Amino acid sequence: MVQLLALFVLIGIALLAPPVAQSQSNFDHFSTGFPLDGAHTNVTCEGCHVSGTFGPTADNCSSCHAQGSLVQASSKSTSHVATLGECSDCHITASWEIVPFVDHSSLTGNCVTCHNGVQATGKTPTHISSSDQCDGCHSTTAWTPAGFDHVGVIGNCVGCHNGFAAVGKGQTHIQTTNVCEDCHSTSVFDPVFIVDHTQVIGSCGTCHDGLTATGKHPMHITTGNNCDDCHSTLAWLPANFDHANIMNNCVSCHNGVDAIGKNPTHAQTTNVCEDCHTTATFTPVFTVDHSQVIGNCVNCHNGTTATGKHPAHISSGNNCDDCHTTVAWLPANFDHINITGNCSNCHNGIDATGKNPTHINTSIVCEDCHNPTVWIPTYTVDHTQVIGTCSSCHDGIIATGKHPTHVASGNNCDDCHTTVAWTPANFDHANITNNCSSCHNGTDATGKGPAHVLTTNVCEDCHSSNIWVPVITVDHNQVLGSCSSCHDGIRAMGQNPNHFNTTQDCGLCHSPNAWTPADYVHTGLTYEPQDHRGNFQCTRCHQNNSEAVNWSSPGYQPTCAGCHARDYKASVDKHNGINQDQNCASSGCHRISDKEW
Repeated sequence: MVQLLALFVLIGIALLAPPVAQSQSNFDHFSTGFPLDGAHTNVTCEGCHVSGTFGPTADNCSSCHAQGSLVQASSKSTSHVATLGECSDCHITASWEIVPFVDHSSLTGNCVTCHNGVQATGKTPTHISSSDQCDGCHSTTAWTPAGFDHVGVIGNCVGCHNGFAAVGKGQTHIQTTNVCEDCHSTSVFDPVFIVDHTQVIGSCGTCHDGLTATGKHPMHITTGNNCDDCHSTLAWLPANFDHANIMNNCVSCHNGVDAIGKNPTHAQTTNVCEDCHTTATFTPVFTVDHSQVIGNCVNCHNGTTATGKHPAHISSGNNCDDCHTTVAWLPANFDHINITGNCSNCHNGIDATGKNPTHINTSIVCEDCHNPTVWIPTYTVDHTQVIGTCSSCHDGIIATGKHPTHVASGNNCDDCHTTVAWTPANFDHANITNNCSSCHNGTDATGKGPAHVLTTNVCEDCHSSNIWVPVITVDHNQVLGSCSSCHDGIRAMGQNPNHFNTTQDCGLCHSPNAWTPADYVHTGLTYEPQDHRGNFQCTRCHQNNSEAVNWSSPGYQPTCAGCHARDYKASVDKHNGINQDQNCASSGCHRISDKEW
């Protein structure tokens, strides 16, 4: 910046300088191929053209600026750096003293002859220890970054890195041999990623102090500083102390000074560590020798140090050993052998589990339902101790309630059930003689189902209070509707396969008083087939077992001649011919009730 300012000052001086001779100012020196600029504009013609010699004149700087030259121009001083090139490689015509750039290819000699901190920038106070061969690390292209080419260096770093020729081990360097290359790399000298511990001299703690290298962290167990008792130079972790030959007396080391000992929260015990801990796995402790434990159970079994009472534990005091043993925590068993009654003295909800809020309403005589062997579930209930109605307990949750197929009924269970035996259930109908439907209405008790035959509500005319189903006797006076609505072969007996084929209602032949014999009266005929010459069967006329009549002379139906035309004797004096005498009974001679025609 200073050199550039000086350049501007010189240019200003040159511009203010008095004009040269008129002959010089009128000559265009640019036409000679050597334009006058900078300080050359103030030089008279004869200052360069000695003895009036105008040409040809050399245009390189050294032809004038050299000792012994005819031209009286300044030349290189004796203190000038050694160079071989032209002045213009570094200088400019504006000012000889200002060197805006240096062409290092023109220089001869080593770097330090110039870069000595006086003529040009030299090594700074914080420069690493090195020789004066700058070009060993720096280049003329760019001063920084500097880099030493270690490609050809394969060993013996200390030959250079001795603190004189190049940076060596610092005062804080750990104690090691001089084989630098076992830890450092020529690519990255610092930090060191791999340490060859065979080159380290001294104890582990001299380096692993938490400053120079990783030391014991705050959570490290209490130990001495002999790291190699547990750690290895091959791998820092896992750490392993060889307890192979240690059989007992752990406390001689595990005293809290030489090695980790019992901490303040340790359970109260003797110092026989090995009865609970193992050298393979110090923590957690899987087996506890309770003979070494001092104090009561709850000191340890508090839910923090060791398992304590869980939230669902029965109400109890803190004397764990009343129920539990050190041999096995579970099952727990309270010895009720000497307890013969009055459970509620302990089972009061404070000293031991008592009746919970959902317990049924009972007296406090626990032993009438519960037993000390199995408290829950209760298999036998003494209902004399139960207070309240049956349904307050028999609701399907606390105890068995009415199942989905239970007959329709109210909630007075004891109307049918007893506390002696839940089943069979029996309702005492002894004093009930009629009006069944007042209870059997489908709400208070089972009523007529959807498939019940169409009847009145006088249940007792068909059902019995002893046996509700099946129905043995039906009072047909209470049945509404036609016979076939019930006598369909499903609900009640229907027509058998050989029954007379007819669409007539059953009541035309059968009676509710007696199903058989069947009696049919031909009310629409002029004669009565019944008792017709010996009361013959229906199939005598209805040969196809149907309502159709098989007439032997169908042309005369429905008169007597329809069947008896072949029996007609025209020779009889009183006969007037078959067409006139078709109805035999109307003649007054024949009667259908006579057994003889």
